[in-house]
Parts: sequence; C-alpha cells; structure tokens
Amino acid sequence: MEFKFTEENLHKVRAAIQKYPVPGAAVMELLYLGQSQNGYISQEVMNEVASLLSMDPVDVYTVVTFYTMYHQKQPGKYHVQVCTNVSCMLRGGYELLSEVESKLGIKKNDVTHDGRFSIEEVECMGSCGTAPMIAINEDFYENLTKEKITEILDSLN
Repeated sequence: MEFKFTEENLHKVRAAIQKYPVPGAAVMELLYLGQSQNGYISQEVMNEVASLLSMDPVDVYTVVTFYTMYHQKQPGKYHVQVCTNVSCMLRGGYELLSEVESKLGIKKNDVTHDGRFSIEEVECMGSCGTAPMIAINEDFYENLTKEKITEILDSLN
C-alpha cells in the first residue's frame, strides 16, 4: 500500500522544511504529520518522509523507533503508555503495568479486540518527581495507585 501526503498536508510539509537550515531537521515534524494522516507510521510513511527529505530510510527508521510518540501499528482509541523507567519502577510502575494489562485483558503492545485500548511500556516520560505515571493519548496522570488507574480506565468506558 503506497502512502502519499494529502495536498493539504503537502503544504504543511513544505512549510516544515522551510523552517530548518537543512531538510532532514524536519523529520520529526513530518513523521508526526504522516502518523496523523495514516493513523500510525507504516514503512510506506517512513519511505515517503525519507524521499521528501532526501534521507536514507534507515535514518528515518531510527527516529521512529527511538521516540515513543511514534506508533508502528494502529493504536487503540485510548493508547495507554505506562512508564517503567527508574523512578516509576521504584514507585510501582511494573505493578501499574500489570494492573492495566489485567483490567484491559491484553498485554503490552496489544490492542483490545474492539480497538478501544492499547498498552505500551515506555521509558522516561519526564515526571520522575511525581512517579509513577501513565499517559493516555495526550493526557498525563501522575502519583498513581492501582485504585486511581482503575478509576481512570473506568471513566473511559
């Protein structure tokens, strides 16, 4: 399946490239735009971004695989990211991950059958002083307990 940016998004691509001294510096912005259009970043999206920026596709792939904001498969409507880096781990991050998996009936990197939820284990989300934390889509929840996680997930049903 081929991926091409829509005409509207091509205007955004051109504007993004113009903001930087070298085209490759726009890679993150173009990837996010491609993900917004496609729902996730497929190999075709990466190839199109690489082509537009005259980059080696492997360099685009390394950006996609480094940052947790990029999804390589279609996430659920509610994408739950559970931080298990040092501060979150020490304050119960893995227990929260287990709680989310149990509550939703799926394991990390899976999507519920109805497509409503997906779970991802992520590295530091920059909230070490208020660990443990999760993000659901663009919303952040800090100082969590199993009970608070249950409340949050129940509010989304």
